[in-house]
Amino acid sequence: MRQAEFDHRGSRVRWTETPGAEPARVYVHGLGAASAVYHAHVAARPELAGRRSLFVDLPGHGISDRPEDFGYTLEEHADALAAALDAAEVTGAELVAHSMGGSVAIVLAHRRPDLVARLVLTEANLDAFPPPGAGSSGIAAYSEGEFVDGGYARVLDRIGPLWAATMRLADPRALHRSAVGLRRGSDPVMRDLLAGFDAIERVYLQGELTGELDGAASLEAAGVRVVTVPGAGHNVMFDNPDAFVKAVAGGA
Repeated sequence: MRQAEFDHRGSRVRWTETPGAEPARVYVHGLGAASAVYHAHVAARPELAGRRSLFVDLPGHGISDRPEDFGYTLEEHADALAAALDAAEVTGAELVAHSMGGSVAIVLAHRRPDLVARLVLTEANLDAFPPPGAGSSGIAAYSEGEFVDGGYARVLDRIGPLWAATMRLADPRALHRSAVGLRRGSDPVMRDLLAGFDAIERVYLQGELTGELDGAASLEAAGVRVVTVPGAGHNVMFDNPDAFVKAVAGGA
């Protein structure tokens, strides 16, 4: 396990990694998740093995620290991820990022383009204030105090055992602030940033069961390869790992 400081109080973001060839692949999880849980099983596949792979847990999640005075905005998560990559001496990486992690990866590519050469985004949040069905909505609907004092437990009961297995590893305050920051989005908003990355290869994976990606034609016109993954919902890497691995490896 490795770690790097990401704030003025010495809080640390942590990750595990496997050795291999550069450029590195950096796996980033979504809201209430953990990177190795969601991605280690696909990173070990023969099509992806042999590359240096980092499984980074964002602040407030998994094995990383959860400072109470941290904002957990997309920008702050991106800066913490940058601190990890700087400490790992990673540049020009391939970021494989899920859901909120995809939003963080987009913001990172905007703030530190030297760190990112390719984005593979799985159902990343692209717009501010998504419809109520979005995963962050049930968390952000509470005030921070309400969520910490009982809403967290109610959400864990409601979301089902698989997501709860990693969400219960996240700090409630950090989880709420991350959800609020995700719904607020970045400035410029993530969709516009993604469309403007001419020098970065971009792939967007949408689960067939989720429905058609809003604005897919505009993204494709901007050079983003949008792939609809058959038989998959939000967690494409679990629902159809073969298609996920093919997309990460560079296949159609």
